Amino acid sequence: MKTIFDLKSKEKRLLEIENIIKKDSFWNNFDNTTEILKERTYLSLTIEKFKKLKSGFEDGKILLELSAEEKDAVSYKEAYSQIKEIEIKIKTFSIELILNGKDDKNNAIISINSGAGGTEAQDWAEILFRMYIRWAERRGYNSEIIDIQHGDEAGIKSVTFSIKGEYAYGYLKFETGVHRLVRISPFNANGKRHTSFASVSVYPEISKEININIEESDIRIDVFRASGAGGQHVNKTSSAVRITHIPTGIIVSCQQEKSQHRNREIATKVLMSRLYKLEESKLDEKKKEIHDNKNGIAWGNQIRSYVMHPYQMVKDHRTNYETGNITAVLDGDIDNFIEKNMAA
Repeated sequence: MKTIFDLKSKEKRLLEIENIIKKDSFWNNFDNTTEILKERTYLSLTIEKFKKLKSGFEDGKILLELSAEEKDAVSYKEAYSQIKEIEIKIKTFSIELILNGKDDKNNAIISINSGAGGTEAQDWAEILFRMYIRWAERRGYNSEIIDIQHGDEAGIKSVTFSIKGEYAYGYLKFETGVHRLVRISPFNANGKRHTSFASVSVYPEISKEININIEESDIRIDVFRASGAGGQHVNKTSSAVRITHIPTGIIVSCQQEKSQHRNREIATKVLMSRLYKLEESKLDEKKKEIHDNKNGIAWGNQIRSYVMHPYQMVKDHRTNYETGNITAVLDGDIDNFIEKNMAA
């Protein structure tokens, strides 16, 4: 993965911004002011991070050369370890430079829906859910369930959750699509091979600065009792909230909080994120619906296949990247798939 970092042009642009901010007229236009201040913050942090990485790498390199000349094995090992750590940070920095979309730094909201196939597909949806939670944990990100519909026997019918961390959306946006699993069914006594599908949709959590106008007449709000697996009520009050956006047909719900007000607040945030993404796709003339199941959760539409039998392999059909270590992938090791799609 090649990334060019033009330090001089970034420093020049930062200087231009500082001169703009000094003008008395700068504070007259709030929208323009906000964008310029955000750009200044981004440039300042990026330049500072680059210089620290460059300095750390050069210091480690010098220490490595000196320890090699003096044949100091302990110092050499420490210097080598320092350089390898810096290299990992440089790789992360390079990826962040690629993730320069206006929403890439945002938190992510993910919806997983099981396809046709009952318990098999619902179990697969739960496996995917765990995979993304484990990925988030590996990166030190936080996750929070917004809404979950458990399966009748096992697994989940659907789940919406957030992953909070810098560049969460930028990384996970490549996961949108249908995911296919092939395995020996754990729910079939005859041990037959089964194919399951689940869809993944990823949206950016939009900031308060972005104004999405939702007319009261365009939404229908229903309240109901929150329930867990097996239909057991979490509480006896109607605290769960479902919001239907009538013009688009988008439906979001939240039942994780005890307060109806808090559930409505979270559901509204999810709705705004989905409407924002929908409007953005129209502006980009992609002409794609950002609804769940947009292409049908079935054969021929998958972006990635996970095969457990008769061999083990995970293959991304967009980049043709594949690995035989399916256990690691389902445990959250999906960075290679994400990075291949970044470079595509």
